[in-house]
Amino acid sequence: MNAQHKRQQLKARLAQPEIVTAPGIFDLISAKMADSMQFDCLYMTGFGTVASYLGLPDAGLATYTDMVNRVTAFCGATTTPLICDGDTGYGGLLNVAHTVRGYERAGAAGIQLEDQEFPKKCGHTPGRKVIALDDMVKKIKVAAETREDPNFQIVARTDARTSLGLDEALRRGEAFAKAGADVLFIESPETVEELETIARTFDTPLLVNIVEGGRTPQLAPADLQKLGFSIAIYPASGFLAVAKALQDVYGQIKAQRGTTHTENTLYPFGEMCKLMGFPAVWQFDREHAE
Repeated sequence: MNAQHKRQQLKARLAQPEIVTAPGIFDLISAKMADSMQFDCLYMTGFGTVASYLGLPDAGLATYTDMVNRVTAFCGATTTPLICDGDTGYGGLLNVAHTVRGYERAGAAGIQLEDQEFPKKCGHTPGRKVIALDDMVKKIKVAAETREDPNFQIVARTDARTSLGLDEALRRGEAFAKAGADVLFIESPETVEELETIARTFDTPLLVNIVEGGRTPQLAPADLQKLGFSIAIYPASGFLAVAKALQDVYGQIKAQRGTTHTENTLYPFGEMCKLMGFPAVWQFDREHAE
């Protein structure tokens, strides 16, 4: 499936009443695993991608070059539409235009841009500050004007709730929609009542960020759909599960000097070979054997 078709598919899916649930992918194993499960959309998590690729916190340390490299790799390895974290656009308005062009050409179905000051921080961690509303509106306008494919989704995120309150976050969301955002992302609402208020306020498709252990209540997708949300992302679930599994199996190797007691909990090696495409390699070898 080419990138243009993926974008058309995502835009059409977001127009449907049933909520989209998008798992977070952060490396190529997680990308291929999620891609094999026929989700409607995947989400490239900044936290997980920076952690897996650079071994660093998601605190503005990854560059545009780092991230577009990952976007290219993830999109090239998957057939599912992928929304990719574009942080603040990696600078001013010219940087935003460059970032949108790069993500679009890399094959992304959409880009998430946020209104944090640089250096940005993960949305469920403390110390986040936001830029002036007018400055972010300009970024959204530039992003919408720059994209070549009108189906490329501009996801506009505000982190104003934590530092300036919900009313300011809602005001920003309205301004972002008028500026050309396709999807609104009000980060870190802290109660069910706040989720209800957000859903009542907008007609534009809404994204909600579900982080296990984060600030936002973890409602079931069906309940989020009833409120009016169009897409729920689960950015941390995958890398938190992997980290726990690695802790367990490495702990067993250290304590037991092997994995005899953990074999039944491991993903089968044969299935991993299939997931990574070895059958095609083996078939090629058979066809071209000397």
